[in-house]
Amino acid sequence: MKKLLFTMLILLGSTSAWSQKFALVDMDYILKNIPAYERASEQLNQVSKKWQAEIDALVSEAQTQYKNYQSEAVFLSEEQKAKREEAIVEKEKEAAELKKKYFGPEGELFKKRESLMAPIQEEIYTAVKDICDQKGYSLVLDRASDAGIIFASPKIDISNEVLTKLGYN
Repeated sequence: MKKLLFTMLILLGSTSAWSQKFALVDMDYILKNIPAYERASEQLNQVSKKWQAEIDALVSEAQTQYKNYQSEAVFLSEEQKAKREEAIVEKEKEAAELKKKYFGPEGELFKKRESLMAPIQEEIYTAVKDICDQKGYSLVLDRASDAGIIFASPKIDISNEVLTKLGYN
């Protein structure tokens, strides 16, 4: 589908395409050369590991409770069994809720990533926009995220220009 759409765009825009200028950036390369991004990534990894350890501890606790329950079930009354089962289910539920709180779509990790990465991304976007305005580029593609780019001339890659504009070499 992407190839068909791309082919249609080329056919429709072939007359005006010659007057337009295109450029490429490699966001992976740019981000790897920005120390603030590396620090933010490391901070996110540390927080993520800490939160995952909390969740793993709850899951492990629930598993231990379940194993104990299984080995002692024959000696327990129906009321005791129900209480133990309820405690196990509650512990599993607590672990699931914590996982959702930390790693869910609107979870703490998402919010933290947003707060750490948004300023860096905005800075890169502004630099790319400034370069486009200066050099008259109509379109800039990210070669790191688009698997549809098979080959692109290094002459149209402006990644180093973006890094220079941001103050990195």
